[in-house]
Amino acid sequence: MSKRHEKIGIKHTVQKYWMDRVVQMLLAGMKEKEIRSDLDDYLSTQKPSGGIGERGKGTYGMAISLLACWFAPEKDLLLFRDEALSLARTSPSSEWLPLHWAIISASYPFWFNVAKQTGRLFNLQEQITQAQVFNRLKEQYGDRETVARNARYTVRSFIAWEVLNDSKTKGCYEQAAPLQIYEPEIAVLLLEAALLAIPEGKSALRLLIANPALFPFQLPVMTGDFIAHSCEQLKVVRYGMDDEMLELK
Repeated sequence: MSKRHEKIGIKHTVQKYWMDRVVQMLLAGMKEKEIRSDLDDYLSTQKPSGGIGERGKGTYGMAISLLACWFAPEKDLLLFRDEALSLARTSPSSEWLPLHWAIISASYPFWFNVAKQTGRLFNLQEQITQAQVFNRLKEQYGDRETVARNARYTVRSFIAWEVLNDSKTKGCYEQAAPLQIYEPEIAVLLLEAALLAIPEGKSALRLLIANPALFPFQLPVMTGDFIAHSCEQLKVVRYGMDDEMLELK
């Protein structure tokens, strides 16, 4: 288990277009120091809700830390980040949402776990509440104010990314229509992200593809062999008659 599996760390709402900006700078060849400098200026005028207004560095500095999952990933995620960046290079920015989801899920498994509980609830009902998500997270992380606060930032980020919608009832949310993933390479990246977010680094393939943490997406049908051949970081292990296990190498 990596230290990232233990940390919570989502201390700020993240706007998707902030992530887009970071990827655009990376694709333009900008270095970490240059990106941090740009974000320092840019985020000082960006409110978490998406509006414009002056802010103190004490608040937007936490947003820069989250965006660093793209431009300054942990060493064991560097290859994964490079895979995602390669896919971003050949896709329009309007199609980067699954790449952002993969990067932040791998870097902050807390994000992945909030998404997993959200997806599980949507498997049971059409509308969910923030309290229902928090109650499920308490079972894993304990009943701490930090957990609720960071989960709140994560849920608000889901809404900002338009994978969750506010309902007519205050405090209730509805799932947006899942995004159909047509590119198998992007689907494989999401599965790799899920394995990086799971401490064991392995899962039965059928369970992984149906993982509720990937609730914003509709993945194509893929075999274990196809996935393993598509990604050098993954291997497939067969067990039983027809079951396949996907593992990080």
